[in-house]
Amino acid sequence: MIKIYHNNRCSTSRAGLKLLEESGKEFEIVHYLEDVPTEEELSEIISFLGIKPLDLIRTKEELWKQKYKDKKIHGKALIKLMVKNPKLIERPIVVNGDKAVIGRPVEKILEIL
Repeated sequence: MIKIYHNNRCSTSRAGLKLLEESGKEFEIVHYLEDVPTEEELSEIISFLGIKPLDLIRTKEELWKQKYKDKKIHGKALIKLMVKNPKLIERPIVVNGDKAVIGRPVEKILEIL
């Protein structure tokens, strides 16, 4: 089952959701700000993406700039930070089986459909 980790307040995330709706494929919406992924889920997503945890952080987010930008945080500590502060998670993330993409630009989602 395809999953989209979605934030309805984000225009890019809404565009990703629309693309999935138009694809005609079945998918599940995860409102990750309310239904926060576990450390295990985030670790798996990061593995599917083939990136480092820092690459999933919204480094332009005010919270990141004010509290964490100048700190040396790596690996599992970053994953714990994202679980504690899910608004730091980049969006939208689409997972299909063992493949995942960050939908920026939205067209990247087509790569795994």
